[in-house]
Amino acid sequence: MNSIYNLLQNTLKDNLSIYFTAGYPSLIDTVKVIQELSKSKVDFIEVGLPYSDPLADGPTIQESSQKALQNGINLDIVFDQLLQIKATNKTPLVLMGYLNQLLKYGEEKFCQKVIDCGIDTLILPDLPMVEYENHYKSLFDSYGINNVFLITPQTTVERILKIDSYTKSFIYMVASSAITGAKGEISEEQIAYFERIKSMNLRSKLIIGFGISDHQTFSKACEYSNGAIIGSAFIKYLGENGTEKIGDFIKSVKPN
Repeated sequence: MNSIYNLLQNTLKDNLSIYFTAGYPSLIDTVKVIQELSKSKVDFIEVGLPYSDPLADGPTIQESSQKALQNGINLDIVFDQLLQIKATNKTPLVLMGYLNQLLKYGEEKFCQKVIDCGIDTLILPDLPMVEYENHYKSLFDSYGINNVFLITPQTTVERILKIDSYTKSFIYMVASSAITGAKGEISEEQIAYFERIKSMNLRSKLIIGFGISDHQTFSKACEYSNGAIIGSAFIKYLGENGTEKIGDFIKSVKPN
């Protein structure tokens, strides 16, 4: 069974996920970042696969992706790094990438590598629903991989209900229609959106991302969901402080 699914069944609220880019700040930091996040008791970790054209990512994550690529990162290296810590890592991992990466690497080869690394959850923001229904659902099911769908304030009720029916891990609830990045306080408009989705009483667990950056925004997001993901703010911190003070950042977001 999906490790993220089990986590969210047992811990119903205040789940903190941290996104970081593999191979950043340096090529060999992937393992260290995961170890430090796990030590800091992050609930689950989203590992970003560096990509040259990351459509959903804001400038901070784009810059980290470019730096990682300049460092020499590629999918083979990422998978090798993840295999290194498979036996010792106890914190569930999610892989976030783009469909073209999977296609270029080879669908079957990619899926096998994901499973070999002990990961069963993928986020592919640009995977069209029709492609998922016609092909990738059966492919992912055959490997025991779960796909995470994103919803935004503009997502129709019909699509949300369809996503809810397919979800085996969590629905990624995008806090705004913009790209990723720290946005400051959560607006009344966003709260209305959160309340609307919460009132739908969906079967699936909800994790909020995009614009979550600190204790205040994390806590507010958790009032309307099962947890939240912080990406850009953590990557900025990582770029400024390196891997030695990761625990300080996590404590500032989730003191307990």
